[in-house]
Amino acid sequence: MTDSATPISGFCRDCLTEHAAPARRCLTCGSPRLLRHAELYRLTLAHIDCDAFYASIEKRDNPELADKPVIIGGGKRGVVSTACYIARIHGVRSAMPMFKALEACPDAVVIKPDMEKYSRVGRQVRAMMQELTPLVQPLSIDEAFLDLSGTERLHNDPPARTLARFARRVEQEIGITVSVGLSYCKFLAKVASDLQKPRGFSVIGLAEALDFLKHRPVTLIWGVGKAFAATLERDGIRTIGQLQLMEEADLMRRYGTMGQRLYRLSRGEDDRVVETDGEAKSVSSETTFNDDLAREEELVPHLRRLSEQVAARLRSSALAGQTVVLKLKTADFKLRTRNRRLESPTRLADRIFRTGLQLLEKEVDGTRYRLIGIGVSDLSDPDLADPPDLVDQLARRRAAAEDAVNKLRDKFGKATVETGYTFGQRRRDQ
Repeated sequence: MTDSATPISGFCRDCLTEHAAPARRCLTCGSPRLLRHAELYRLTLAHIDCDAFYASIEKRDNPELADKPVIIGGGKRGVVSTACYIARIHGVRSAMPMFKALEACPDAVVIKPDMEKYSRVGRQVRAMMQELTPLVQPLSIDEAFLDLSGTERLHNDPPARTLARFARRVEQEIGITVSVGLSYCKFLAKVASDLQKPRGFSVIGLAEALDFLKHRPVTLIWGVGKAFAATLERDGIRTIGQLQLMEEADLMRRYGTMGQRLYRLSRGEDDRVVETDGEAKSVSSETTFNDDLAREEELVPHLRRLSEQVAARLRSSALAGQTVVLKLKTADFKLRTRNRRLESPTRLADRIFRTGLQLLEKEVDGTRYRLIGIGVSDLSDPDLADPPDLVDQLARRRAAAEDAVNKLRDKFGKATVETGYTFGQRRRDQ
């Protein structure tokens, strides 16, 4: 993690020049971003996390935003999806209610999320990761674990240098930045990637794991949220170092299987491997209203627009889904979900919307809603999707019309063609 008094080999993250002496700057390019660690060239497990992903893409696409606080979210009733680091200095955090974020940072530029654009960039970064190793386990659109064991001969470099070259390439070719955590296990690789954001590259080796963890709070351990942290606090346990002094049997007696996790992770023991089969289980989209809505004619335009977003994501991801899921959240924050399985998979906005509409009609009973969402699950190959309907000739025409609309939108932009359901809604939502 930190430099030793003894010279340790390493390299410059900007020009990749090797450095054995403990200089503060690269002797070749003058960069202060020198990376040294006693285990640097032996570690192979990494966690890569894009920095303020959505906000970084918006700043890349609009250079005028470079020095401004940017919040990705929308509406006074919405929440923050992400915020740039300038906004974070003012106290803005992901999942914070938008009104609180704007109280903390009134000068922030608020941008509605463009998930289609973010997904495209996420796939670009993912493709670059898969050029490094086939062992890539995505955790979300902007982060993944990588196992680079055995890749040294392929890249003619140890994993640490391969990862540094990758980070530099993402910045140069895609225009966003990433942070890298390198360790011997998943738990500490994930921890390391958060240590020096943005543009970070941190290393946690086996020899230092116990000391590194000793003074950290128990909330650093996966699964220890606010409620469980409060339980540990009542038992007098606040730091990981306290867990390191306890017996496994005692922790399991107190906390069950979670006790075993506490015992192992507090000691830096994590034998989970990088799994490559973590495909998405569903594709969905939702929106929080500025004001609670109850009438069908108010809810339907949102349902249509979200159905189009889901269909676009299915097309871009080469997926189809067979179960349509409607999500509603009432004014008092109670969640309702309804679903219906189709006879065949679909990737058409029309089928998703019409199925969602049938589900919605049963929920329009005077209840006021603050959120609506629509999605599909039971994902499958798109080749199986939307077979010709020999009975419903109108369905075939609607499918052909949707295909034509999609081609126009792909060529001229999303706002080129609107349906009667959503006409003018984009402008009202802005």
